[in-house]
Amino acid sequence: MKTLWHGGSFRTMKSEGDMVEAVLVEDGRIGAVGTYEELKSRADREVDVGGAFVYPGFVDTHMHIIGHGQQLLSNNLSAVHSSDELLRVMKEAAEKVPESEWVLGEGWDENLFPDSHVPTLAELDSVTDKPMMLKRTCRHMLLANSAALRLAGITKDTPDPEGGVIVRDAEGRPTGFLKEDAQDLVESIVPAPTAESIQKALETAVDDLTSMGLTGCHTDDLGYFGRYQNPLNAFHEVLGEGRRKFRAHLLRRSTVFEQMIEDGATYNEPWAEPGAMKFFIDGALGGKTAALSEDYSDDPGNRGTFVVTREEAEELVRRARRHDEAIAVHLIGDAATELALDLIETYPCPAGKRDRLIHVCVLREDLVERMEKLPVILDIQPVFVGSDFPWAEDRLGPDRLGWAYAWKKLMDRGFICGGGSDSPVDSADPFLGIYTAVARKLPDDPKEGGYLPDEKLSNFDAIRLYTTEAARVLGQEDRRGLIAPGHFADFTIVDRDLERLPEDEIMETNVLMTVVDGDVQYKK
Repeated sequence: MKTLWHGGSFRTMKSEGDMVEAVLVEDGRIGAVGTYEELKSRADREVDVGGAFVYPGFVDTHMHIIGHGQQLLSNNLSAVHSSDELLRVMKEAAEKVPESEWVLGEGWDENLFPDSHVPTLAELDSVTDKPMMLKRTCRHMLLANSAALRLAGITKDTPDPEGGVIVRDAEGRPTGFLKEDAQDLVESIVPAPTAESIQKALETAVDDLTSMGLTGCHTDDLGYFGRYQNPLNAFHEVLGEGRRKFRAHLLRRSTVFEQMIEDGATYNEPWAEPGAMKFFIDGALGGKTAALSEDYSDDPGNRGTFVVTREEAEELVRRARRHDEAIAVHLIGDAATELALDLIETYPCPAGKRDRLIHVCVLREDLVERMEKLPVILDIQPVFVGSDFPWAEDRLGPDRLGWAYAWKKLMDRGFICGGGSDSPVDSADPFLGIYTAVARKLPDDPKEGGYLPDEKLSNFDAIRLYTTEAARVLGQEDRRGLIAPGHFADFTIVDRDLERLPEDEIMETNVLMTVVDGDVQYKK
C-alpha cells in the first residue's frame, strides 16, 4: 500500500531550508517526494499532518537504552539537589524493599548540591542496614553502605583494584565511595536482573524515547545484565514487526565481543544490528577521573584515571582487528584520546569502517590534527555542555578551554559528529540536545550567552547531529537521515519550525507524531 504524507512542511535536511510538501511511502521506504498534486494519484491512502513540521527521524547516537528504562522504573536520583534529600529519598525507598534484597538507586550528582557534599558511610548507614548501592550519574562511581561493603569483602586492607579507587578516610578506612573499576567489587555481587525485568526496561525505554521523537539509537547494553544473551534476547522480543518499531544499533562490549562471534549471535536485524567493539580508556570529568595530560586545575597532583593499562588497551584494539572490526572507545580526557590515537595509528581500522571516539570532551590541537588523518567518527553529547559547566572550567582552567566541548570547531574541520545523550547519564530529550548545542547552556541557566559561546551551532547544524550526521556515523547515509527517495520512512513530526526558532523557544517544541518504517509509533 502506498501512503501519501502531506499537509505540512517536510524538511528534507539536504540543505538548510530545503523543503517538500508531500512524501509517498511504500513498504517502509520513501518512494517519491514532491507536491501534493504530483503525487496524490499514486497513493492508496493519505495522512494529513495538519500543518506540522516533519523531519527525518531523530536518532540518539550514544546511550544505554536498557539503563534508560531501568532508571525510569527505579529510584531515580537525577532530580535530587542535596545530600540530605538523597538520603531522605533513599530512606523512603528502602522501607519498601524486602529484608533480603538490595536497595538500589542511580543518577545522583554532587555538583548539583549546594555544598557538593558526598554522603559519608555513617550517613549511608543511617538510611538502611540492607545492602545499598547508589550509582552516580556518570556511572563511573557509586556509593555503597556498610552492609554492601561487608558482602563485597571490602575492608581497610583491601587494595585498590587496577583501574579503580576505593576512597578512604584519614585512617585508611573505606568511605563507601568507589570509583571506576573498584565499582565491580560491589556490582558483581548485586543479583542480576531477570529476563522479564530487562525486557520491561527496554519496553519502557522505547515507549519513552518515541514520545520524545526518537526513531532509533546507538546503544551500549551488551556486556551488562549478566550473560550477553539477556539483553540481546530483549531486543529480539521487544523490537520488530508486530511489536515496537525502533532502530537500535548495538555496540558490543569487549568483555563479550569474541564470545558473541564464536557463538554466532544473531541480532534481530534490521531492528537491532551489531556495531563496533566498545571499551573504556578513562573515567569522567565530574569525578576527576577523566585522564588528562596535565593536572586538574582544582586538584593539583591528580591527572585522572586510566581504567586500562596501555598494554591492556593495545590488546583490546588487537582483539577487534583480529575480527576485522572497528572500535568504539570512551574518551573524556586528552590523555585518553592520545592513547587511543597511538593505538589506532599502530593498528589501522579495517577498510570501509570507522573507529568511534566517544565523548572527546577535552582535546588539543595536535590531537585534532592526528584525528583528521584517520577514519574516525566523533560521538558527542551536546547536553554535557549544560550539565558540566560551570564546574568544568574549574577542572580544566582557562588554558584548556579552547578545545573543550568544541563541537563547532570539530564540525567545521569536517569531522562526522553524531549527537548522543549518554542516557541515563543525561537526559535523552533530543530537543534538550539541540538547545544546548545552540545555546551552550541548560534552559534554566542564567549564564548570558552560554559557555564558550564561540562553539554555538546553528539550529540546522544542531539538528544535523540527530539526522544526517547520525546516519553518516553508521555509513548509512544512503538510506537514513534525509527525507529523500530510497530512505527509510522514519519521521519526527513536531509543531514548530526547529530550523528557524529562536533558541529560547526550542524547548517549547512538542512532538506530535513519531513514525518508524512508515508506521506511527507515537501520537500526541
